[in-house]
Amino acid sequence: MSLVERKIGEIIQTLRLAKKTSREDYTQHLRLVALGLGAVGGIAFVIKLISEFITIGFGGTGSGS
Repeated sequence: MSLVERKIGEIIQTLRLAKKTSREDYTQHLRLVALGLGAVGGIAFVIKLISEFITIGFGGTGSGS
């Protein structure tokens, strides 16, 4: 049996063993991902806001003009 045929067989076996997640599990994972994205976005926003204030504080014009 060639390497390609063996890999295809392994993939098919894995797909047969895999089970579909329930709707409850899916929504829980979706909430966690959304929370993580929101947290990272919030931290990035705060860092950007602080850097803008520091830039303005040192007499710079900021990123606007």
